[in-house]
Amino acid sequence: MKIQSNSEYCLGCGLCRIYCAAAHDGYNGSVIRAFKKGTPQARAGLIEHQQQSWINTCRHCQDAPCINACITGALQKNNEGIVFIDGQRCVGCLTCVMVCPFGHIQPSLDFSRAVKCDLCRDLAEAPVCVSHCPNGALRLIEEV
Repeated sequence: MKIQSNSEYCLGCGLCRIYCAAAHDGYNGSVIRAFKKGTPQARAGLIEHQQQSWINTCRHCQDAPCINACITGALQKNNEGIVFIDGQRCVGCLTCVMVCPFGHIQPSLDFSRAVKCDLCRDLAEAPVCVSHCPNGALRLIEEV
């Protein structure tokens, strides 16, 4: 599974990133609380180039180099093929950041651990970026 972004429909508004950050940083999806009480961090990037924009998020690689490089086993893949980080095991070495060929894993704001898109595996039926995109530019697809 991965998120597919359609640049024809993407407005570049960044709501996908805002809802992502609010959902993952302990604010239970409350955008207002997230931005009033902290500096939330989105798990995806928004790329804008030549009047087009699209979300840049983890590809959940079949043979993920980040999993192979993780020295503690914090990076794992579940039965649905979602690559995720076990926060209890991550020691913040950031080796995964260096080996990701797409630049999707990033250091946390305090550099104590790595963060990445986990397709909201614990939060909702659909990733919050997909469910809150006002123009329908994002969709969750299954790769074969």
